[in-house]
Order: sequence, then structure tokens, then C-alpha cells
Amino acid sequence: MKVITRNIAADFEPDFIKGETILIDKPLINTSFDIVYKIRKAVHVQKVGHAGTLDPMATGLLIVCTGRMTKDISSFMGLNKTYTGIISIGKSTASYDTETEFDSEKSYDEITETKILEVRDSFLGNILQTPPMYSAVKKNGKALYKFARKGVEVERKAREISISKFEITKIDLPDIYFEISCSTGTYIRVIAHEFGEKLGCGAYLKSLRRTMVGDFNVEDAFQINSFVDYAREFNKKREHESLSVAAS
Repeated sequence: MKVITRNIAADFEPDFIKGETILIDKPLINTSFDIVYKIRKAVHVQKVGHAGTLDPMATGLLIVCTGRMTKDISSFMGLNKTYTGIISIGKSTASYDTETEFDSEKSYDEITETKILEVRDSFLGNILQTPPMYSAVKKNGKALYKFARKGVEVERKAREISISKFEITKIDLPDIYFEISCSTGTYIRVIAHEFGEKLGCGAYLKSLRRTMVGDFNVEDAFQINSFVDYAREFNKKREHESLSVAAS
């Protein structure tokens, strides 16, 4: 299967209607749908979808499919994911990340590296995780975040997830830097929140970057503006060739 990356050969001719798979490095703030919308406009194809949402406050690898390749989106969604990021302890938020204001603050003076590593170990393997209220998971046909923004909390079912790797790469309190590999459907925000609960001082996800989906690496991904430029140049070339054939 051919995947369009930033290292794509200059002579490669994509067929976005027949279907292509594109690696995009999603920037901060943009939603995953924002990326789909920009690609849809750039490639002039209505059928475009992504293989796994990234929160607006997260960056990193987003796999986007066009045309008939959208039928294969589920095969990408099932792949394991790898992330890097920062858990900041001593404060917490309702959304478990930086989307909402701090709602509590506690001292972390007694937190040691040994305790941090003990808590880290408790997440390894198969565990149950309850989706956060600030998420797109639906309850009775309504996204949970719509309840959350009204201050309403509803019951959610815990799901089994798997954490195959959870490395603490740096400790510079209140910040704990990490790399984690996990099964699909894992909310890293929830891990950050529960990490703080287990430490007894609270925590939130300060930053998050998806670096891999299966064997696909963010280092090979297009910046969205670069891909839009690539698609526009290809479209211009295709139009010029069509005009040349018509005139001959």
C-alpha cells in the first residue's frame, strides 16, 4: 500500500478519488476535523476521513484517507499508538488537560522519584479505563462533552485498554515527561488524571504528541500547509496536462 508522506517521490501521481492514505502532523489547536476539511478542499474530493481523533490540544500523527481508501480507516484505527508528553502534578482540571481552568491545587513536596515510578508501574498491562466527561463518547446519542460543559456528569462504562510501554523520560517537578505505547481507545488525559490521584496531589496533561500509529511515524508526516501546497501544485499540473491534450 502506497502512503503519501513528506518524502513522496516527485514523480508520484496520486489519485485522491480512487483513494490515498496521507500522513499529517496535526498542529496545536486544530481539531482532527479541521484537518479533514482542509484536505477535502485541497484534493477536491468529498470523501475524506481520519483514522483516530487527536484532541485539539494534542499534536502529532493523524492518518487521513481519501476516496475509496476511507473503507480501510478501521484497519488503521485498530493499530497501537505511541505518544510523548508531559504530566504536570500538583494541579488538576475538569478536562484533565489544558482545555479548562485549574480546579484544585495541592502540594507535591513529598513526591519522590520512587513514588512516581511505582505509580507508573501500576498502569502497565491490561487495565480498565473510564472515558472522561470531556470526550466525544456518546451517551444516549449525545456527546459527553456537551453534558460536561453544562456541569452535568453522567455514568460511563469502563473499557479495557492495554499499556505495553510507559517510560518516564525526565522528572523536573512539577513536570513528568513520558513516552507511552497503548491500545486504541486509550485516553492519555485519563492516565494523567489518575496518575495525580494515585500520587495524592492531582495532575493534568500539560502536553501530548502522537509519534506513531502502528509502524507509521510522525517524522514522515506532512505539515498540513505543506500538504495543501503539494495537492494544489499537483492539481495545477493535472489541469495543465489536460489543457495541453485538449489543444493538441
